Amino acid sequence: MPNRTPPSYDDIVRRTVPEPDSSWRPSKDQEEEARQGFHALDPGEHALMERVRDALRASGLDVDEVGVEVEGERVILRGSVRDALALRKLPELARQVDGVADVVDNLVIGAPATP
Repeated sequence: MPNRTPPSYDDIVRRTVPEPDSSWRPSKDQEEEARQGFHALDPGEHALMERVRDALRASGLDVDEVGVEVEGERVILRGSVRDALALRKLPELARQVDGVADVVDNLVIGAPATP
């Protein structure tokens, strides 16, 4: 008899116990895909996203609440910034990154964080 690792409790529950709404619990891979979104990035898109994130971080502006999404050569900026300067500057910085053809600016000015 081969040595097989017994399934974990989560694996057993995921396959046998329906959720209260009659759905089934997603697998770990499905949960990770949901966190990343429905559009899985190809290596080129992933590299572009990292270049844009690096450029935004290097600006010296607060980008903790700014999300970057990439679809082909289009960059989508989402989230909140502290002031109008960042609201204007971040999309400009993203446009200057090599490989960016279009920037969709969905940034808003948010309330400053309270200590």
